Amino acid sequence: MFARPARLGALAAAVIAGDPVDRDAAMALLTTTDEDLQAVLHAAFRIRQHHHGRRVKICLLRNARSGLCPEDCHYCSQSAISDAAIPRYRLDSVAELAAGARRAVASGARRYCMVTSGRGPSAADVARFTAAARAIKAEFPGLELCVSLGLMGEAEARALKEAGVGWVNHNLNTSRRFHPEICTTHTYEERLETVYNVRRAGLHVCCGSIIGMGESDDDVVDLAFALRELRVDSLPVNFLHPVDGTPLAGTRQLTPGRCLRVLCLMRFTNPESEIRVAGGRELHLGWFQSLALYPANSIFVEGYLTTPGQAAAEARRMITEMGFEVEAVE
Repeated sequence: MFARPARLGALAAAVIAGDPVDRDAAMALLTTTDEDLQAVLHAAFRIRQHHHGRRVKICLLRNARSGLCPEDCHYCSQSAISDAAIPRYRLDSVAELAAGARRAVASGARRYCMVTSGRGPSAADVARFTAAARAIKAEFPGLELCVSLGLMGEAEARALKEAGVGWVNHNLNTSRRFHPEICTTHTYEERLETVYNVRRAGLHVCCGSIIGMGESDDDVVDLAFALRELRVDSLPVNFLHPVDGTPLAGTRQLTPGRCLRVLCLMRFTNPESEIRVAGGRELHLGWFQSLALYPANSIFVEGYLTTPGQAAAEARRMITEMGFEVEAVE
């Protein structure tokens, strides 16, 4: 379908004009040949530049509670069925969470994301994060705050919003069909309900994917369309980083080309969303990770929850050397 770059250019122009891609076009984007990949990247960049210019938002994660999770997510080193050799500790103090915000600002991050393991937040967890958010906002009013606390009700989300949290992350991870293959202790519908609760509370929705867990092309396209239907504000694209001790430890299905095509698909199907290259980009993209900036406009630095990542200074250098600019804290 996309043997000629002109066709990709026309598709990008249509998306910019407000015409959504259909399923056939989405599948064609995901399954293009390596020979067409450059043209796909340039077409995705047209959409990215239209909505986000050349800005790149840097984000920093803090694993605020590690391990101790009752869920059985097969990809996660912190799950109840994982034997991974990771640190395990209870919820950080307000002072520790605030110190993480200072580290984020020092790294050049525009958004600071606080993440906990577990099924969902307790009342004490919400109280801890609301106190931390108020303290951080008093010190850094322009720093964007995001939390990822598991399954969440609307009242909890409203309390976080009132304290200064702007975003809640809760990924769909994969398609409705494939979800039971990677988790049985909660459902796809429960994940959707959390996203709806976040939206009803007036918070921005951060919701994305984990690619490379054994899903099919149809699953990836289904997920892209589900995220489009949810009108997600931020869309993190994670690439499975298999960790010893987890059920998916031996899974290694991704190539740099596959990762880049998935990012381009997400840009074509979710043109206005902030698309973030997340976990696994260093492992799977390697020397090609700078090309991810063509479809994506945000990255994480300094590591993920239990896996390492690109140093902030190196990431900033990569961004500027590619002709992009780091989005500053206001």
